[in-house]
Amino acid sequence: MNVKYAMAKLARKKHHIERLEVQSFEMNVYLVKVTIAGESGFVTDKNDSPMRFHNSQMVRDMFEHCNIDNAVMTHDSPYDEMIGNPMKKSDLTEMPFSMDQPY
Repeated sequence: MNVKYAMAKLARKKHHIERLEVQSFEMNVYLVKVTIAGESGFVTDKNDSPMRFHNSQMVRDMFEHCNIDNAVMTHDSPYDEMIGNPMKKSDLTEMPFSMDQPY
């Protein structure tokens, strides 16, 4: 199932988010995937496209009213392959992401 969470609806009231995953990409682009009531999906903008966040503080600001159990940042890096090292099974790095304000 491909669940989507419209930011406009998430911003209207306090939500209990089991997991908030900030996916880091190049050039200051972050996408956010949330798990609510056991269902995971990307946060979308007014055009129903994955919402782009331009920095980590923007994520904190947009979700500061929510109760978040676990927040992480992930980054999938192809750099080993790019510099001639053997490919890994997974290049995904996951680290804790603080939602505390102010950052």
